[in-house]
Amino acid sequence: MTNDSNRPAERRERLQQVLERAGLSAMLVTSEINVRYLTGFTGDSTYLLLDQGRPLLISDRRYETQLAEECPGVDSFIRPPDLTLPLAAAQALAKAGGKKFGFDPHSTSFALYTLFKEQAAQATLVPVEGLVEGLRAVKDADEIAEIRRAVDLAIEGINALKPRLTSGRTERECAWELEATMRCSGAAGFAFAPIIAVGDRAAMPHYHAGDRLIGESPLILVDWGAETHSCYRSDLTRTFFTGRPGSEMERVYEVVLEAQRQAIAAIRPGVAGKAVDAIARKVIAEAGYGELGHGLGHGFGLEIHEQPRLAPNFPHVLEANMVVTVEPAIYIRGQFGVRIEDDVLVTPDGCEVLSRALPSDWESAQIA
Repeated sequence: MTNDSNRPAERRERLQQVLERAGLSAMLVTSEINVRYLTGFTGDSTYLLLDQGRPLLISDRRYETQLAEECPGVDSFIRPPDLTLPLAAAQALAKAGGKKFGFDPHSTSFALYTLFKEQAAQATLVPVEGLVEGLRAVKDADEIAEIRRAVDLAIEGINALKPRLTSGRTERECAWELEATMRCSGAAGFAFAPIIAVGDRAAMPHYHAGDRLIGESPLILVDWGAETHSCYRSDLTRTFFTGRPGSEMERVYEVVLEAQRQAIAAIRPGVAGKAVDAIARKVIAEAGYGELGHGLGHGFGLEIHEQPRLAPNFPHVLEANMVVTVEPAIYIRGQFGVRIEDDVLVTPDGCEVLSRALPSDWESAQIA
């Protein structure tokens, strides 16, 4: 990602506006991912106190040089070794005075909240959910460029692996090779623990690569992604056939592919996430394969699961520059599963499939 110090400052300004609309002037950010998003700092064990637009990073001596290099213009409170990070944050809260401080209850534990209440009694702590995550849902130009890079790295990796999906190799061996290939191409590693599932294992949505041999079934499902060195990720799934598939496998594959096609065609600004999910769900149900067992997709970026979601319980509408996965699936327990997943950018007038360079039609799925 471009080393543009204005990006984090712009993000903090947008967060400050959101805070003011919520009746708050300040926020304590304890999530490492959100600290990174708002400051550019890539280390850990660091909180951010944003007080009326003035950022203060609370960290320790290990990171003095890194903070200066990655976060120019942002003040730091470098705690001494005998002061824990929570107590240092409490001191900063107390020093800031009797204000209302927002905090995210998902990343601030009850024990941490209790400590702040005891050590900074004059501060009023107000739980506010998803403020930073809401900002992160809409990507800026640098983020989109990094996500494109992550998608490209993932595609390079799978294209190199496909000829090596041979009968005597295990799922785990293929996972190792896929990661090595992506790293050699410039990736930091996998975006998440990959799923490489042969035969009936592909009917387990969150299976991990094991000792099953590729040759034990004509079907193999690969769910993987790459992470860039700027910590942005991709998330793709392909179902391949390394042998002669049965007619039921072909029918299931075509139903899943049609569900994905129809869902992607509906993606555009102003459409609710649950409406896109319902389109794919309907195709699968009308084909006689029951209920899609999980949401159709999710946002991703610095984390592999972010807002927005394509799911029955997500009424919020999509906006331009959001990125989502679209991953319909059919799982037939004890037999096989098929999932096809692509990464999609919401554009001002529709959408763009970022992973279009990796075909998913029936012919392309045959690698025997």
